[in-house]
Amino acid sequence: MSWPEPVERVSGALRAAAVDARIEQFDEGTPTARDAAKAIACELSQIVKTLVFVCDGAFVLALVPGDRRADEQAVAEAVAASSVRVANADEVVRATGFEPGGVAPFPQREVSQTLIDSSFFVHAVVWIGAGTPHHMASLPPAELARLAGARTVDLGASG
Repeated sequence: MSWPEPVERVSGALRAAAVDARIEQFDEGTPTARDAAKAIACELSQIVKTLVFVCDGAFVLALVPGDRRADEQAVAEAVAASSVRVANADEVVRATGFEPGGVAPFPQREVSQTLIDSSFFVHAVVWIGAGTPHHMASLPPAELARLAGARTVDLGASG
């Protein structure tokens, strides 16, 4: 079975790292965390939202649970940045190589730092976007952190 090119990039990174992961296609799409959790039949807190922030001009990825909002102040403190904003669509593509709605946390293009929320580590597996709004991959959170080169912090605000 051949995947679309962005999904192949994710699949290749998983294979190269010898990670036990599974990529699945969801024809109905998984554009939001809620849609993804429903399609997969998992907890919303197991869905990884890969968010791109511009912190003092550098791209920072924040991996946040589907049931939480990324706290810009927490991101700013974690990377010691004075200015933090959410990246626009063009910046998301430049930083990650993926279109918004299908952003995977790896492989990365122009990302200076990656932060992962500490709450993921209570789960055996979490689900990440795998390159398109129709593809998701499941893997253990420790492997996600390793592959994304992520530092564990408390990122999210409830709600």
